[in-house]
Amino acid sequence: MFTKIQEGQRYIYILLSSTHTVPARLIRLLTREPYSHTSLALDVELREMYSFARKHIYNPFNSGFVDENIETGIFGRDKNVQCSVYAIPVTEEQYRRVKKELQNFIQNREIYSYNYLGLLGAFVGRNVDSERNYFCSQFVSYVLNESGIKLFRKKTGLIRPFDFHIRLKEYQIYKGSLSEYRKYLQQNDMNNLENYAEAI
Repeated sequence: MFTKIQEGQRYIYILLSSTHTVPARLIRLLTREPYSHTSLALDVELREMYSFARKHIYNPFNSGFVDENIETGIFGRDKNVQCSVYAIPVTEEQYRRVKKELQNFIQNREIYSYNYLGLLGAFVGRNVDSERNYFCSQFVSYVLNESGIKLFRKKTGLIRPFDFHIRLKEYQIYKGSLSEYRKYLQQNDMNNLENYAEAI
C-alpha cells in the first residue's frame, strides 16, 4: 500500500530507477539489487530533478552533475525503465536548505565530476570522499545530510540506491514503469495536492 501525499505538507522526492544501459546492468549484477540509479526531485511530477550521471546519452564516460527529465535522455529512450518514487516529508527550513544546496551545484556544475573511484569503493564497503566528485546515491545522500535530513548513519560514499528503498519504504508513492508515472499522478489527482502545498 502506497503512502498518501498530505495537503499542506512539504515534500522532496527520491526516484530510484533501473535502466537497461550497460553500466546500469553491471551495477545491478555487482550489487544484486534491483535499482542502479538515484535522483533527487523538488516536485511530485519530477520536473525539477537532479543527479550525477552521463551528460550525453551515448557517452557514459562524460558524466557529472545533470538536470534529469523522465521524458528525454536515457529515461526517454527506454520506455521500460522500472522505478520507485518516495515522498519524504520535510520542514520548510529543510526544503529551503535542499534548494540552496542544489543551487550551489547548478551554479558550479562545471567543477563537478562523476566519482568513479567512489562507486567502486561503495561495492567493497570503502568510503571515497571528494568535494567535487560524486556518484548518484552519494550525491543525493550528501544534499540531504547538508540540509538536516539524516536518513543514514553510514557515510555518504557508502550509500547505494537500494539503501534508500530500505530506509524509505513507508514513504513510497509509486512503483512501476517510469513512463506511466505521470499518468498515475493524474489518475490519483496527486498533482493538485502538491499545488495546494505550494500555495500555503
